[in-house]
Amino acid sequence: MGNTASRRNRNAASGAPVAPAEGNISNKVALGAGCYWGTEKYIRKDFQKIFPNSIKSATVGFMSPEAQPRFRKPSYKDVCTGRTGHVEVLLVELHDPTAHFEELMRFFFMFHDPTQKNRQGNDRGTQYASWIFCGDDTQTEIATRVKEQLQNFVSGGKIRAYENNTVTTAIGPLREFTKAEEYHQNYLDKHPNGYCNHRFRFKTWPKAASN
Repeated sequence: MGNTASRRNRNAASGAPVAPAEGNISNKVALGAGCYWGTEKYIRKDFQKIFPNSIKSATVGFMSPEAQPRFRKPSYKDVCTGRTGHVEVLLVELHDPTAHFEELMRFFFMFHDPTQKNRQGNDRGTQYASWIFCGDDTQTEIATRVKEQLQNFVSGGKIRAYENNTVTTAIGPLREFTKAEEYHQNYLDKHPNGYCNHRFRFKTWPKAASN
């Protein structure tokens, strides 16, 4: 019993997926939405304006879609070469994922363009890909459903704020997380006029058509 709890704690600390207790949902998810400075700002500040105290922690860093990446523990400079395969992400820990995970998924699609494959605006490369790294199967089911609903809205003309017509966001399991250098944490708090190419594409999630 003690060994199982210890393994769970180690997994949580590394950012690796943690199997939830029955009926629960993991409280950790890593989100790639382009430059992580803006992702952090929009989730730390703007999401919590709507849902106060919903975020327990938020840390910028890097995550590879590969279970066994060839390059581990990369620096920002390493990732910028495009050779490590890592994505710039924000590792989010929610206080109450049952209440806020699906809301976070919808919000995630509001402040970046998930139809721009491997880029956001002028930021180009796989490190800027739109990604949802899920902590468990329940998160994956919710994220997939929200993405599919979004695609239906785009295809049906309810959302016209994106550059293209196909939502390219990848969804996969949470992998090993590498925390970015300290000067990147809370970057836009430290540099209010710093670079950020994120903006709200829309602010209200459309209503799905009733059957």
